[in-house]
Amino acid sequence: MKRTSNILIVAALATGAFLAACNRGEHNRKPGRIYMPDMVESRAYEFYSARLSGLKPVEGTVKRGELLPYHLKEADTALANLVKNPLAITPTDLKEGERLFNIYCGICHGTKLDGNGPLYKDGNGPYPAKPADLVAGAKSGYSEGRLFHVMTYGFNMMGSYASQLDREQRWKIAAYIKTKQPGAAAQTAAPASDSATAK
Repeated sequence: MKRTSNILIVAALATGAFLAACNRGEHNRKPGRIYMPDMVESRAYEFYSARLSGLKPVEGTVKRGELLPYHLKEADTALANLVKNPLAITPTDLKEGERLFNIYCGICHGTKLDGNGPLYKDGNGPYPAKPADLVAGAKSGYSEGRLFHVMTYGFNMMGSYASQLDREQRWKIAAYIKTKQPGAAAQTAAPASDSATAK
C-alpha cells in the first residue's frame, strides 16, 4: 500500500511539473483577453445566405481568363472613341460577333443593322421610336471603342449589356458592327495595300 501511494505521489509531482513547464517563459499563453477575436476565431459564414450571395467582387478584381478592367466612366464618351480593340480579331471572332449581335442586339437593331428589328418593324412593333441605324446616320461613324462603351453603359433608351455580355464578347460584337459599316472594305484593304507597297 505504501509503495502504491509513493508511486501516485511521484506521478502527481511529475504531472504537476510537466503542466507548470508548459505555462512558463516568454511564450506563456494567457487566454482570456484577445485583441482581435475575429482574427483568432473567424466566424463561420453560410455562403448561400442572401447577405453573402449579393456581395460583389472587390473593385478591380479580374476573373481568370478575363480582359483587364475597363476604367472609363459613363460620361467619358470622347475618350471611348480613342480606345482600341485589345483583341486580335479573326474570322471566327467575327462569326461569333455576328451570332451574339443577332441574339442580343438584332431584336432592336435588326439583323441588317438598320434599326428595323422585330421590336420596331417599320413602326408596327411595340417600340414607337426607331432604334439606331448602325450602317447609316450618326452611329455609323462610331469607333469600336465607342460601340464597346455604349454596350457597356447603354445610351439613351438602350440599357447596358455589361451583365449579359463579358468584355471579350462586347469587343467581338463591336468588331462585327464595324465590318458592316460603310468604309469597312476600304479599311481592311488599306493595310493590305500598305504591306504590298512595303515589299
